[in-house]
Amino acid sequence: MSLEVFIALLGFSFVASATPGPNTLMLFASGINFGFKRTVPHMVGVIIGFAALLLAVGFGLGALFERIPHLFTAIKVLGGIYMLYLAWRIANAGAIESKGSGAAPMRMHEAALFQWVNPKAWIMGGIAVALYTSPENYTWTVVLVVLAFVLVSLPSVILWAGFGTALRRLLSDPVWLRRINIAMALALVASLWPMLR
Repeated sequence: MSLEVFIALLGFSFVASATPGPNTLMLFASGINFGFKRTVPHMVGVIIGFAALLLAVGFGLGALFERIPHLFTAIKVLGGIYMLYLAWRIANAGAIESKGSGAAPMRMHEAALFQWVNPKAWIMGGIAVALYTSPENYTWTVVLVVLAFVLVSLPSVILWAGFGTALRRLLSDPVWLRRINIAMALALVASLWPMLR
């Protein structure tokens, strides 16, 4: 892979990682509701889970979906149902300091597994592997795609969780927090539309 292609890949990775989508919205909401430190496992899970998904797509899962398109459709439907559940959890999160609300930030393994039912992750992963790998040096270019996404995803997840954390003090009013949580939940549901068509 040439330097120019790698730079283009970094640009694509940035757009895919930093633009609003299920991961960024959930990290933002987690930063608001639980703070930065408690959101770190969620951030790490997003990066690890997406890297694993990219490797799987790059090394054969994408070809399986081409042969069995209903399998991809099933993952999209299951992912949509799970995202609706997550939107419900965000919308119904309690007050920021509410200890007895039963709300908890997403754990690392949950965030990693979420990538496998996240329609945006599948679409972006498939596009990245299709556009930026080379048949002449396929294994190495798949690894470079994963590396590019890890490098770009780290500041992106930090930014979104940090932005939510920065608003935490402003949203100590339960009425405003409830409004923001509902807005985040609705945005998460809206992010499903283009991916499930």
